[in-house]
Amino acid sequence: MKKTILLIIIYLAFISLGLPDSILGAGWPIMYHDLNASIFSAGIISMIVASGSVISSIYSARLIDKFGTSNITLYSVLSTAIALLGFSYSTNFISLCFWAVPLGLGAGCIDSALNNYVALHYKALHMNWLHSFWGVGASIGPIIMAHYIAQEASWNEGFKTVGLIQLGLVIVLFISIPLWIINKIKGKENLNSQHIPIKGVLNIPGIKQSLLICFCYCTIEASFGLWGSSYLVLQRGISPELGARLISLYYIGITSGRFLSGIISTRISNKHLIYIGQSFILLGLSTLYISFQGSIFISFLFIGVGCAPIFPSLLHDTPVNFGKDNSQTIMGIQMASAYTGTTLMPMILGVLASYFSYEIVPIFILLFLVIMFIMTILLNSRIRI
Repeated sequence: MKKTILLIIIYLAFISLGLPDSILGAGWPIMYHDLNASIFSAGIISMIVASGSVISSIYSARLIDKFGTSNITLYSVLSTAIALLGFSYSTNFISLCFWAVPLGLGAGCIDSALNNYVALHYKALHMNWLHSFWGVGASIGPIIMAHYIAQEASWNEGFKTVGLIQLGLVIVLFISIPLWIINKIKGKENLNSQHIPIKGVLNIPGIKQSLLICFCYCTIEASFGLWGSSYLVLQRGISPELGARLISLYYIGITSGRFLSGIISTRISNKHLIYIGQSFILLGLSTLYISFQGSIFISFLFIGVGCAPIFPSLLHDTPVNFGKDNSQTIMGIQMASAYTGTTLMPMILGVLASYFSYEIVPIFILLFLVIMFIMTILLNSRIRI
């Protein structure tokens, strides 16, 4: 019973992780005017957030070993709550960049800690559902922002609302701390955790391919989430309000897809779920170019559904592919690689789109989808389970 309650708490923590991830992209077509910033400046904010996440992911194994998963999760969510409230009171681009730092540092620790905890203690179904709850948060973010845009209210109110929701989750996490103690053994939450040097990690068979898959996947997810709305508004002539709602549909596709893939994971292996997800992304990108208006809705939903099983399936296989003894260290490095994709590639895509056109967005996504597919084949050929 206590283990089930703890799992629900972990799900709620992942809602808090998803809430900030999508709200910037949904609000940016309005925000950049108010801030007197360039359209591609959102990539700079995204880069700062993800850079903080890379740093905290790399050091997550040591922090978790010292302070425990529960405390790291609590203070990380608090960090993101304070950062979002800081966003809500920002009136210039520099302020947003400042508050992006604690937002990224908090997100990286939550991600690494909870992914490894669930990979070690729960089934693939729960890993998919964990990331489904990330999608719940990521879906709610654009809906909140679209509401304030439709009411002609300030975008600051959208960030304030999300920040207050985060504070509520902080209270829940604080109350739940005693539940985490039941999973500790001799004061250690991950008794077999080891700290191995990065050079040693890179020599493990299949790890390079796994890191590249993480990089490519998060490039796709973050780039489409950040620039999908701008692509619709600036390239397809759709209103900012509808663009925000379609991005929400993309995240709804991720959320619902992860719920379904969790159920399917009881019958289909993680490796096959990854291939299925990649196929759906390709189908969604193809549908984007069909002429009838409803194809845009279908495309955004399919791309979201395709993204759904890839990341949780890959992460859940980490202890299986590379051993439980060093899974927390490898998980942190995988998350760092994922956040590196989130850091660099949306900014690069924004710069490219500003110089050419936003028609480049789906082409950019397709390129990294092909690379990810090739790396998946190579990983599976090196990992024989």
